[in-house]
Amino acid sequence: MNQNDVMIRFADIKKRYGDFTALKGVNLDIHKGELFGFLGPNGAGKTTLIRILTGIIKPTAGKVFVGPFDLYAQPDQAKALLGYVPDRPYLYEKLTPLEYFDFMGGLYNVKPARILEKGEEMLKLFHLWDRRHELIESFSHGMKQKVAMSAAILHDPEIFVVDEPTVGLDPRSVKLAKDYFRRLADEGKTVFLTTHTLSVAEDLCDRIAIIRNGDIVALGNLDELQQKASLPGNDLEAIFLKITEEEQAVTIQS
Repeated sequence: MNQNDVMIRFADIKKRYGDFTALKGVNLDIHKGELFGFLGPNGAGKTTLIRILTGIIKPTAGKVFVGPFDLYAQPDQAKALLGYVPDRPYLYEKLTPLEYFDFMGGLYNVKPARILEKGEEMLKLFHLWDRRHELIESFSHGMKQKVAMSAAILHDPEIFVVDEPTVGLDPRSVKLAKDYFRRLADEGKTVFLTTHTLSVAEDLCDRIAIIRNGDIVALGNLDELQQKASLPGNDLEAIFLKITEEEQAVTIQS
């Protein structure tokens, strides 16, 4: 891949909480048009890295680049390139979806006509257009997730960061979300997603990183991960379990 098309760069990212080291020096490049999966067991460091990428917390050491911008030296320019959907999105539930889109679009100075156009497109995509005038508080978790995904794309970000995108979604909505992520990547957007649903990552992702105990322990496409795990022809679940269990065993022995 061309180094000039790097959209996210983690450069020796470390994060410590007192005596606990959550990230031990993460180096990772993610490219334009890439649908990138970031996997790991609970407590491995996934959420910490995402919170660093989105500017919620700062690393103890290291740098993050979003497109050409240093996240900490040029935060406004860097964050403008990001759309973020957390695993438990916080929405203003006394608003309707369209009112919420107006609020979110306003934060990024999106023109009202664009907000309405994109909001209508996304609500129709996720079969929520008929609910556009209802309060978000009446929605299921899966419906709220779809509203959050729709709002995150209003300002047309170059990078879409989504944490556990399929939690709470019914099978039809999972298919819609997967197709939409693929379309974004095909259009040249960068999609960075975490998920515990390994079949989603296997179906979707161009490359996958596996983190364990704050270290990237595997990186590559499915064929490369199969070679890493010495499991040719196996699915991602088998690969993930072998790699993370081996890393755990090494940690325990050391």
